[in-house]
Amino acid sequence: MNRWLMAAAILGAVGVSLGALGAHALQARLSTEQLASWDTAVRYHLLHSVALLALALFATESGQSIRLPGWLFSLGIVLFSGSIYLLVLTGQRWLGPVTPLGGFCLIAGWLSLVSLARS
Repeated sequence: MNRWLMAAAILGAVGVSLGALGAHALQARLSTEQLASWDTAVRYHLLHSVALLALALFATESGQSIRLPGWLFSLGIVLFSGSIYLLVLTGQRWLGPVTPLGGFCLIAGWLSLVSLARS
């Protein structure tokens, strides 16, 4: 069982679902600024889900471990996009500082690919 492929599939499905939620159910309830934030969260969520999918396929073909970038991308999606989703839906300002932590995880995930390129 390829756990990273499963994670990419689940994260991708959740991302598409949250994108549809924002485009349809939330459009009448949120301000333009909130919708823009939601769209940013969905964009990063889906982009990194696809990156995780590519990594999972790479790992399957090469036999190399993608543990570090896989975890960083997954955690980054949860912290970055998840905090924005919750911030928009709940207005809880304490979530604001969580977003940059998620962004850091996403950046670190991309930088961790350097080690795969050297192998």
